[in-house]
Amino acid sequence: MTPFPWSRKRAEPEPEPPSALEVVRAYHQRTKHSPYRYAAGPHDLDWANQPDPFRVWEGAPRVELERLAPVAGEGLRYTEVWRRGERAAAALEARNLSRLLYDAFALSAWKQYGESRWALRVNPSSGNLHPTEVHVVAPAVEGIADRPFVAHYAPREHALELRAELAPEAWAALGVPEGTLLVALSSIHWREAWKYGERAWRYCQHDAGHAMAALSLSAAALGWGVRPVEAFGRADLERLLGLGVTRGPEAEVPDVLLAVGPGAVELEVDVDGVLARWEGVAWRGSPSALSPEHVEWDVIDVVSEVTADARGALEARVEVPERAAEAPAGPPWREVVHHRRSAVAMDGRTSMALDDFANVLRRTLPVGAPFDLFARAHVDLVLFVHRVEGLERGLYVLVRDPARQGELRAAFRDTFEWAPLAGHGDLPLARLHAGDLRGLAARISCQQSIAGDGCFSLGMLADLGDLERAGAALYPRLFHETGAIGQVLYLEAEALGLRGTGIGCFFDDEVHAVLGLTTQRFQSLYHFAFGAPVEDTRLSTLPAYGD
Repeated sequence: MTPFPWSRKRAEPEPEPPSALEVVRAYHQRTKHSPYRYAAGPHDLDWANQPDPFRVWEGAPRVELERLAPVAGEGLRYTEVWRRGERAAAALEARNLSRLLYDAFALSAWKQYGESRWALRVNPSSGNLHPTEVHVVAPAVEGIADRPFVAHYAPREHALELRAELAPEAWAALGVPEGTLLVALSSIHWREAWKYGERAWRYCQHDAGHAMAALSLSAAALGWGVRPVEAFGRADLERLLGLGVTRGPEAEVPDVLLAVGPGAVELEVDVDGVLARWEGVAWRGSPSALSPEHVEWDVIDVVSEVTADARGALEARVEVPERAAEAPAGPPWREVVHHRRSAVAMDGRTSMALDDFANVLRRTLPVGAPFDLFARAHVDLVLFVHRVEGLERGLYVLVRDPARQGELRAAFRDTFEWAPLAGHGDLPLARLHAGDLRGLAARISCQQSIAGDGCFSLGMLADLGDLERAGAALYPRLFHETGAIGQVLYLEAEALGLRGTGIGCFFDDEVHAVLGLTTQRFQSLYHFAFGAPVEDTRLSTLPAYGD
């Protein structure tokens, strides 16, 4: 196991402490899986301590929101939503706030097997454990609160728990334009660590990326944009959201603050001025306990600490263009969002059309929502193509930032073809190696057959070299970007009548060996499978909010 450059007790004389980047790189190496050693985790699952997936702020007043279940055939079609600029922005009122949250974070169904029953949500989660919590900071909204407020979103009830009411001058200090609100995402690392141990921090960041993309697209359907508010550091966000009371294993760690509203919603904030106005805020509610006992994974706390955002942007923003117009087509948008599921197995037979495959990959390019959440694209896709009509089986690469192609070619095997995809010249896809790689795809994804049984599977290859320029705080954002790509793939699969599933378990360096990578610059952070699902007929499906 890679040694971790930190311990709670040090012998004298105290050595020079590791830098934040050294800690990040050590964590990344330590938490890799290999065929001979998995990352450290629990020996078995302690079901008595499984964390509650629903946090409640006990004692905070609760406001029930309108449950706006999709109606068959209603509203926007799937392809229309990706072009936010073509619709007038909706008003910030209770019904639209309810729909924003309902289409991004609400329950989508309950599943039942025997006496066991569990909820599914619109935003996917590793192991369905849901470490991501959602908080809202908003102006007065009729039917919710008469004054500006801070609230926690409760997905089980589709309700807001009002944690605080704000003085008008406190809200005004944020400088938020009319019709705009703030949404914050936080992670409870223990929910994932209970099952996955030290690698859990990675999965929490994937889930934050899923949630960011779900919010971005839900907002786009209302004609709203979403942008990160980067002025606040993590400690600032704890004060802004009243999270300082959540300490220990069940702590909520702020991940990102997002401005949601008409236009680009780029905010410049006097953080010290805002926090000075927050001094007198009276917080309500106490966080419910999630587990009677805990196992502490120190390395998660340490990597979380060293990647805490400093105030201000890490990188200069590269403007993301809007998507080109498409003929309105596809199923109704909200049906896709609420019917999305993660496949547990693929049928190993179904193929997809080449044009559909190409369109799916176009949707993952850094154009429009949700990729306008990120300053620049750091992630490329390495694809194992198994069943795409008219496309030879083999290993392919989609270079999402053309400026990186030369560096990838230099880093990859020199025997790769780099043959462009004929007939789709606008798509930066190239074949590296032709052949049947179904067995290889499954093997490097922790022997999971789902990676070889679909139409294709892929690994998301991130450029960790950018950490040298931007610092350790960029590390979680790389995972956020992969989570956003995963959310887009989930929706694309559903719209085509197929299914997707995120794969967090893979043999990291086995993937890199396939590509011929010999340094730690380009690293696979997330895998994904895409194909026709095999449904588990033993499970019953129940309504999300049935009586």
